[in-house]
Amino acid sequence: MNRLEEKYRTDVIGELSRQFSFKNPMQVPRLNKIVVNVCVGEATQNSKLINTTVEEIAKITGQKPVVTKAKQAISNFKLRKGMPIGCCVTLRNERMWAFMDRLVSVALPRVRDFKGLPPKGFDGRGNYNMGLKEQIVFPEIDYDKVDSVRGMNITFGTSAKTDEEGRALLSALGMPFRK
Repeated sequence: MNRLEEKYRTDVIGELSRQFSFKNPMQVPRLNKIVVNVCVGEATQNSKLINTTVEEIAKITGQKPVVTKAKQAISNFKLRKGMPIGCCVTLRNERMWAFMDRLVSVALPRVRDFKGLPPKGFDGRGNYNMGLKEQIVFPEIDYDKVDSVRGMNITFGTSAKTDEEGRALLSALGMPFRK
């Protein structure tokens, strides 16, 4: 069992039960999934960039991503329908906890001029979206082998009913939100 999952089961469930006065431990919000999404805009000119991005995301998450394709053609961007333009991976269970632990304890402290995550990334139902501008903050990526710096969108899917519950859950798991 991952140390973050153990922390959730031992500390966070009791803490959130007292804070929101839940009667049943199954009412306590939990982390269901983490989705990592990367868009490669330059892939319209060079389709080999998708392969390097897939390899990098597989190293970061520990799971092979799915290549996403364009749903419609946009002539101004030289984009045709069905052309690969990004990759996406959905993490659950053990890999989700391991990725969350590495993100909070290793990657976020390595971000330059980091003052905390903005609290505006909640969607109204307790899920949180955040973006990273560089994939090189993860220790799995070798800086010398990176051809270009790419950002990524990370979505935390929770079972929380409100943003307040979702923020309390993620804060208790170690997410550094701005005050």
